[in-house]
Amino acid sequence: MMSRASGLVQLWMTPRTILLALLVIGLIAVLAFATTREISRTTTPVVDTPPARPARPALSPVEEAFIQSLWPIHGEVQRSLMRTSLGQILYKTNDVSRADLEMRMKQALATYGRAETSIRALDPPASLRRDHEIYLDAVRLLRESAVEAMKMFKDGREDHLVTAYPKSQAASDKIREVGGKFWPNEFPPN
Repeated sequence: MMSRASGLVQLWMTPRTILLALLVIGLIAVLAFATTREISRTTTPVVDTPPARPARPALSPVEEAFIQSLWPIHGEVQRSLMRTSLGQILYKTNDVSRADLEMRMKQALATYGRAETSIRALDPPASLRRDHEIYLDAVRLLRESAVEAMKMFKDGREDHLVTAYPKSQAASDKIREVGGKFWPNEFPPN
């Protein structure tokens, strides 16, 4: 015969009551943990932190006009730089033919020549002359790099791509430097 105590244990020990008991114990543990965390937290004073870099002064209308006139040239130069860089990588991985790379390099050479002429025709304000010269030098380096790379198609030596790379890299760095000033959101930080 079943004792009264064992009958009560069987009545309360159903899967539903066990689950409910575990749920209540879990809630109590979460509340206890949250309460101790909240009590032990120290308040930190709110401090106004200055911006990471000082706000850029507003551009004059002449500076703005110069930067806007450089923008379409910059777009062509950037696209050409990316096409040739990617073309060289794809050529080395046998994903682009020699003829395709040659076509990309010829197009780049033409783009850099037009860009150099267009940039020389711009009249930068005194405050932007240095950046104008840096950008012009970058385009000149890109053109020289493309001329060096084109030699590969005459003599078949791929080492011309390696020789051309430092000029292309230096030009890219200069463009990024000027571009970061003129179009600060174009190049996200690393």
